[in-house]
Amino acid sequence: MATSPQPTRSSRLLAAARDDSGMTTLEVAVLFPVVLILIFGIAQTALWYMARTAALSAAQQGVNTGRAYGATRASGVTAAQDFLTAQVGDVLTGSQVKIANSDPGTLRITVSGSSLSLIPGWTISVTQSAQGPMEKFGG
Repeated sequence: MATSPQPTRSSRLLAAARDDSGMTTLEVAVLFPVVLILIFGIAQTALWYMARTAALSAAQQGVNTGRAYGATRASGVTAAQDFLTAQVGDVLTGSQVKIANSDPGTLRITVSGSSLSLIPGWTISVTQSAQGPMEKFGG
């Protein structure tokens, strides 16, 4: 009766090295946090960009209103605040609208606030400005 050859130590080690059971679980455990951080990073960047765009749009609306012939600077600030109230919602929180310069021939409005954050307690500040010459009649 023939006996089967006994496996050598090196052949057992090679067989154990070829056995990859559990590798998929390990790969998922390593890659999942990286993918999750990437997804949250993209979402946070989108929220910041939306808040930045909303602040810039409000500032531009205020400048367009406030620099018109016969308009006051205060009407520009009011127009920017009205835009924020009507159009922006919660995208830009704690918003403030200010006239940013004292040059009589130019109107510069700055809108600042905070972007929504996916991480509690972390605030991302957003500040955008727009400026334009005051319209006047004649030379």
